[in-house]
Amino acid sequence: MHKVVLTAVAALGAIGIFGATSMTTANAASSKVNNYISSKNIKPAKVTKSIWSGFPKNKYRHGKGKPEGVVVHETANPSSTIYNEIAYMKRNYNNAFVHSFVDGSRIINIANTDYLAWGVGYPGNARYVQFEQVEVHSKSAFAHEVANASWYTAYLLHKYNLKPNDAAYDYKGTVWSHKAVAHKLGGSTHTDPIGYYASAGKKYFGQKYTMAAFYKMVKSYYNDMNSTKHTKLASATYTSVNQEAKLSSKYTKYYLYNHVKGANKNAKRQSWSKIAPKVGKSYSIDMTAKKSNGSTWYRIKPSKNTTSKTRYWVYSGNLMNVQDVATETASATSTSASSESNAASSSSATESSVSSSSASSVSSSN
Repeated sequence: MHKVVLTAVAALGAIGIFGATSMTTANAASSKVNNYISSKNIKPAKVTKSIWSGFPKNKYRHGKGKPEGVVVHETANPSSTIYNEIAYMKRNYNNAFVHSFVDGSRIINIANTDYLAWGVGYPGNARYVQFEQVEVHSKSAFAHEVANASWYTAYLLHKYNLKPNDAAYDYKGTVWSHKAVAHKLGGSTHTDPIGYYASAGKKYFGQKYTMAAFYKMVKSYYNDMNSTKHTKLASATYTSVNQEAKLSSKYTKYYLYNHVKGANKNAKRQSWSKIAPKVGKSYSIDMTAKKSNGSTWYRIKPSKNTTSKTRYWVYSGNLMNVQDVATETASATSTSASSESNAASSSSATESSVSSSSASSVSSSN
């Protein structure tokens, strides 16, 4: 992160962060960037996970997987690329690092968001997920980057069950610029991404882009993600079973859930780490669910011999070699019984033969 501490605060200082409220709100309502994204039906990029194991893993102040919001950054380096920034960060993570990077075509997650990053200093690091935006250089690229960044912010809020709240106004929200964190909590003097948004918006759309307009995009994406709460839930038929299966190599394409997705309003994604995933590892299954759409789900234990009552639901595509343990046991019992029966028959035949021989012997003797 080749950030430059911006000294041209005076340009915004005359207005002040509170005095700018009405102006930025007006811009948000008529944002040319947001309108362009909507009119072009720009689709955000999918998240590419490329977690580097070299980053330290320190818990947020409320614990692992419990961030309180999202901080939006910008690299302030007009000549870098997303891959250059990532490589630079890995070399210099002892100074600073963030969870992800965004540009006009990619969202790359490089550090586990369940643990804190070092992007805004103390005390913000222990509170927020953080990502950097790389400067782009065209109208389309900037619009795509805004779409990616705002969608990713909404995605993170949704993932951690946080509601959108623009921190620029009350400093108690969940969506923060680096500038807002620095102003309220300290830890740095950076003002990103305010300057970059303003200059790129003015250059490519003839209108400064603002955090208020960005927040409006975040809220729109967040509402779309939560619209599933208003859709009719699918029905499912549940059956208790005694089965086992192995984790498929395709498991990373799907998610782990606390309930059957789409059949329970409280279904939420869970971290795969909760079942210590490993391709080929066996898991016990104690229940299946057949959804009305035809898909099959399995309820598995975190480990085969666990005594914990905690169970997780997975889509059938996560598993392979599903076997009925009870059937295997019954088969083994049947085989054993058959062997015993054969042995008994053989024994009877032998005894009969011996008895016959004895009788003949007695007869001759007489």
